[in-house]
Amino acid sequence: MNDALRRALMSAGLDAADVAAQLGVDPKTVEQWCAGRVPYARNRASLAALVGRDEHELWPATRQLRPRLPPGGEVLAIYPHRWAVPRETWLRHFAGAEREIGILAYSALFLVEDPGILRTLADRARAGVSVRILLGDPDSPEAAERGESEGIGDAMPARIRNALALLRPLTAEPGVLLRLHRTALYNSIYRADDDLLINPHVYAQPAAAAPVLHVRPTEDGMLAANYAESFERVWDGAMIFG
Repeated sequence: MNDALRRALMSAGLDAADVAAQLGVDPKTVEQWCAGRVPYARNRASLAALVGRDEHELWPATRQLRPRLPPGGEVLAIYPHRWAVPRETWLRHFAGAEREIGILAYSALFLVEDPGILRTLADRARAGVSVRILLGDPDSPEAAERGESEGIGDAMPARIRNALALLRPLTAEPGVLLRLHRTALYNSIYRADDDLLINPHVYAQPAAAAPVLHVRPTEDGMLAANYAESFERVWDGAMIFG
């Protein structure tokens, strides 16, 4: 339970319906926030302003969020390697989605092997969030070529098949769609609403060794929009799994 948030709402004379009307969300979402779920960053800022409190007072854990670059740019943070991104960051990223989640990779096995991540994706889908997952076609020459470039050979198609087996139960959830692509990916994309974690691919290195950029669109920026458009183009050309 988020007792700090509950006390702040009581002090401000607000209930879940009041907050929902002000922020444009469902009252049940506000109740989930009070129950302990951490809101999406934009809603945290709006809710803190609404009750006149500091965001970190209401959600102390947000003090541990990764350092960001100076405000105004689209790149909020840079990790030198994908393996350097904490598991909690991935969980917060997907758990904060309120409209859509998009995953574009060859296998994304590091995510789908994590029961907590899969549970989070299922929970968001049940809450009405659109979840779209794009993995490489294990029978495609592009997947085989990626395996060769990483030095793992046939292991890449095998990793994809493993990921598909682990994802099959998730595809039974309403709102979860899974497609297979045959593209030579230059990067993997992990989207949660407007926030994107982008993992550029580095030739002859596994994706885990390549950097990750946390990107969010700005009014006059095109970086996030270009990656979001890339996701849509791959999605449109992919085939439905199963």
